[in-house]
Amino acid sequence: MQVSRRGMLTGAAAVGAAAVGAAGVVGLEGRSQAATVPAAKREPVELTWFGTHAWQLKCGKSVVLTDPWLTRFKTGTFTPEGADPKTKLVIKPEVIDKHLSTADAILVHHGHYDHMADVPYVAKKTQATVLCTETHANLLRAMRTPNELLSPVRGGEYLPFDGFSIEVFPSLHSCSGKRHTYAYPGYRYDVPQRPRVIEDLVEGGTLAFVITIGGLRILSLSTANFDPNALRDLQVDVIFAAPGGEPGITDRLLQTIKPVRKVIATHWDDFDKPLDDPGIPWTDLTPLRQSVERTGAEFVVLDHLQQVTL
Repeated sequence: MQVSRRGMLTGAAAVGAAAVGAAGVVGLEGRSQAATVPAAKREPVELTWFGTHAWQLKCGKSVVLTDPWLTRFKTGTFTPEGADPKTKLVIKPEVIDKHLSTADAILVHHGHYDHMADVPYVAKKTQATVLCTETHANLLRAMRTPNELLSPVRGGEYLPFDGFSIEVFPSLHSCSGKRHTYAYPGYRYDVPQRPRVIEDLVEGGTLAFVITIGGLRILSLSTANFDPNALRDLQVDVIFAAPGGEPGITDRLLQTIKPVRKVIATHWDDFDKPLDDPGIPWTDLTPLRQSVERTGAEFVVLDHLQQVTL
């Protein structure tokens, strides 16, 4: 599969504004409840993809970042041998500074290095609020993230910010292999020694988020898995959805939530490759595209550093 440096939209000629209707709100016990909300005034929302699950959502002066990992280094993840767990963690401030300058909130979906390794630097640079699990917070504390920036969550929270709101949902990381195992599993109930290699950044629980910004509701999933009890009958306009996972997982997702207008592919690129190069798929996007198009939704693929306004 070739990905154009100019970007591509698959299954849609253009990306337009989405209407906002009834919203799914999560109760304190993590169960999705139907709630009717008044239609919000739509404002343009600019999305920028920095590879993996690193997204910038910008509306007016409001900026939300998801898993902002821009430092990319070779691990061997997509070789037959797989990643070397003893690969040293690397942070490249010059790469981050080139692309990120401000943020109000940073959403950490799970604790793996390709999601969280740059968060301490980005958080200190932007002074953004970091939403994450307690394990993620302990790892970030060990990486010298200021404690006052950390806001541990569990799922079920509704968090209003100036210009946007965040709903937090419990979620699941995708499994792989014959025994359906998680990569780098585990939790950290206390602040550990400072992480030095990629296996030190454990999954630590997985979260999903709904960002409501500019009148647009975006469901952000960092892996090809989800908690159906948490997302049942949820209504959103856009989903960030990853390929891979168990067979039929995207079909089950799109049957669990209410009909959605657009699905944007995320975490589909070989992240051993440089961010300044065009994205190279680590897997075939066809199953994801077919799942989306069977529902009548638009399937959207952006290239590295590409922006789209909804």
